[in-house]
Amino acid sequence: MKKKYWILLTLSLAAVLLSGCTEYNEPISSDSKGFWNQFIVWPIVSSIKYFADVFGSYGLGIIAVTIIIRLAILPLTIKQVQSSKKMQELRPQMQELQKKYSSKDAVTQQKYQQELMELMRTSGVNPMMGCLPALIQMPIIIGLYHAISRMNVTPEFELGTFLIFPLAEPSIILAITAGVIQYIVLMTGPAVDNPQMKVMLYIMPIMIIGFGMVLPAALSLYWVVGNIISVVQNLFIYKKPWEKKEENDKPATTGGLKK
Repeated sequence: MKKKYWILLTLSLAAVLLSGCTEYNEPISSDSKGFWNQFIVWPIVSSIKYFADVFGSYGLGIIAVTIIIRLAILPLTIKQVQSSKKMQELRPQMQELQKKYSSKDAVTQQKYQQELMELMRTSGVNPMMGCLPALIQMPIIIGLYHAISRMNVTPEFELGTFLIFPLAEPSIILAITAGVIQYIVLMTGPAVDNPQMKVMLYIMPIMIIGFGMVLPAALSLYWVVGNIISVVQNLFIYKKPWEKKEENDKPATTGGLKK
């Protein structure tokens, strides 16, 4: 796909997301207008309501919808991971090209870009394929987050409690649980050798805990469930403990911090 079409796709998704952000704290109903409300947020709200009626709890409704959405986008997640792995495998060759064409003049950089594109073409790597799944997932994940937030300010939805946690009020326990599991997600994910990305390993869990302490527990519950699913995904995609003995002699390519 040509570059201009990617730019148009990205701008279209950004416009859809930004149009919804302006109504973050407003009630949601079937009469709410706009593409974001009618095709993203309200269908998710209706699904949560449906499963809440089936299971008798909005907490279980949120868990059910979170699991269904994460399973639905699992093929995209796997596609994204496979693309990232291929890029990691090419990294040594890409670093060699950077050293070879270290000069910043236009001619040298043009040659660098040509050889880089040729390397990716012959290796069957398309860097855009690593972005496309994320772009498609983003509206769905943000829509789920948005739906829970707006249900909390809509009088027609009485979120009630889940276990001992009032879903409409902040919960420190759920917030800390979500932050801890977020840390486990990052530690079981791909190895990180970028110093700036390493800092994020510690900042993201702290941010999740901070937000969870001020936002409704329904959102912390969503983070907890979503992060548990991510840990399971990482164990199957990156860690593969059943292959641990066979990989003892290989350099670390997974597991959070790269040594």
